[in-house]
Amino acid sequence: MSSPIQSRVGQVFIPVRDMATAVPWYAAVLGFEPGVASHEGTIYDIPTDGETRLALDANRPAFDASGPPRFFLWTEDLAAAVGHLRDLGVTITSDVEDIGSVRFVQFTDPDGNLLMVCQRA
Repeated sequence: MSSPIQSRVGQVFIPVRDMATAVPWYAAVLGFEPGVASHEGTIYDIPTDGETRLALDANRPAFDASGPPRFFLWTEDLAAAVGHLRDLGVTITSDVEDIGSVRFVQFTDPDGNLLMVCQRA
């Protein structure tokens, strides 16, 4: 069966309420120099490696952050990633879990969005 829709993710939007808080937080967690939001201050494109883009989106500030993580970020060293998050005072919401193919930990951003970082087994 074929489809004109490709099974490739182009961009993931992370809803945020306050761009002035979100940009420096994500910059510290992901290690990039913060810049200026576009689209009248409502979109911030986070620098990424690879094809899939990541953007902070403040266009709908009345969102509900509940639910599971909608994506995850890779790391080569989960222990170092957890240490980095702790050093930044990030709220870590799970223990490190090992499901065989990956090990991961979950944490939240300032808006309560549940995020996850994974290391391949």
